Amino acid sequence: MTKQLTAEQRDFRAAMSNLSAAVNVVTTNGPGGRAGITVSAVCSVTDSPPTILVCVNQSSYTHDIFRRNVRLCVNILSSHDEELAGHFAGATGIPMAERFAWTMWDHDTEDIPMLRTAAARVVGRIISDHTQGSHSIFLVSVDRVDVSEDCDALVYFQRRFHSVGPGRPRIEQEGTAWSTRRPA
Repeated sequence: MTKQLTAEQRDFRAAMSNLSAAVNVVTTNGPGGRAGITVSAVCSVTDSPPTILVCVNQSSYTHDIFRRNVRLCVNILSSHDEELAGHFAGATGIPMAERFAWTMWDHDTEDIPMLRTAAARVVGRIISDHTQGSHSIFLVSVDRVDVSEDCDALVYFQRRFHSVGPGRPRIEQEGTAWSTRRPA
């Protein structure tokens, strides 16, 4: 049985649908297993030291996997990754293991999946988490950043995906030019 939303909740959700947000697939691997989820609640916290926050619904089966594994990668999606966003949002019913069997993944030294076609990849370690209502807010200390030199971004606005940015369409997905940066 679906819980009925209050007027305040409906208004809040309508307002938030007008807040453009980058679309990300957050991935992990470790003692809890390999998992990933599509999220839009990711943002920078500070560059001294490089830290981001990632919000994950506690009802998601991936929530406890992230908490147990501690290490994760925020794959900031490029405009042509919309289908992948749907898979990791659970909209297609494709099993998690199959999603990671596709050839679009690189792996860091600790075997964290990193999407080749992402606009950027941010790898780090959860250093703290805070519960707020239905979600956990993970603070992530950044270990590695890879930035694609030529792409558009995928954003979510008014409950739909949109492409934004000055990049040119890629001819070959395997041909991504990466600039790898490691925080000092």
